[in-house]
Amino acid sequence: MIEIIEIGALQGDGIGHAFFTRKGGVSEGIYSGLQCGRGAKDDPRENVAKNRGYAARKIGVGREALLLVHQYHSADVMTVTTAWRPGKQPKADAMVTDTPGLALGILTADCAPVLFMDEKAGVIGAAHAGWKGALGGVLEATVEAMIALGAERQRIHAGIGPCITQANYQVDTVYRDRFLAADSGNAAHFRPDTEDGKFRFDLPGYCQAALKAYGVRHSAFCGECTYADEERFYSNRRALHKGEGDYGRGLSAIVLK
Repeated sequence: MIEIIEIGALQGDGIGHAFFTRKGGVSEGIYSGLQCGRGAKDDPRENVAKNRGYAARKIGVGREALLLVHQYHSADVMTVTTAWRPGKQPKADAMVTDTPGLALGILTADCAPVLFMDEKAGVIGAAHAGWKGALGGVLEATVEAMIALGAERQRIHAGIGPCITQANYQVDTVYRDRFLAADSGNAAHFRPDTEDGKFRFDLPGYCQAALKAYGVRHSAFCGECTYADEERFYSNRRALHKGEGDYGRGLSAIVLK
């Protein structure tokens, strides 16, 4: 049975959202469950297409209306007005729309999926916030694109879905220095590790702080760690540590009904 996680901050009339776990679906082996990424070496027709179809139905749209982009850790945001053909997705790391019936989907496997809504304006957004995208401004760019469609900053709500959390996110000094060069206050999102020259980074905490600093008053993190819970989530870092050679991608989506 397909399992979803919902966040109270994203509950609104005429808006549906879901952070999918890997439970359900038809993929097998290291991809077992609801593996929705074509970037994995999973079978794209027998498995990925079916899994995306199941997820689309779960949030009340047809498979063709579940839109995904070619993500590449940028701050690029697309304003979406119509669906595109499968396999023809544009390159971007976030989407916004005010068009009912289009589900904006994000694929992650440790990076943070962030879903947005302004219920009154009828504007939604979805962003892929890995550390590069988050530091590069993908969250702020998504907010600006929503405002361009009529959203108001103080009305925007954001929900951060399952991602790697600080307890399992070891980074080095070079990584930390990138954040400190951008803002010395970012030191608050790192704590020293037991290994010399290593730190633990709080990705969801950083995302929430960035949203707050940009005037988004309402945000929440679901509290789930992708690395820690192998039964429910895919994780790039866990797969690397286990020497699995590849990893699945989990789906998060939001739709105006």
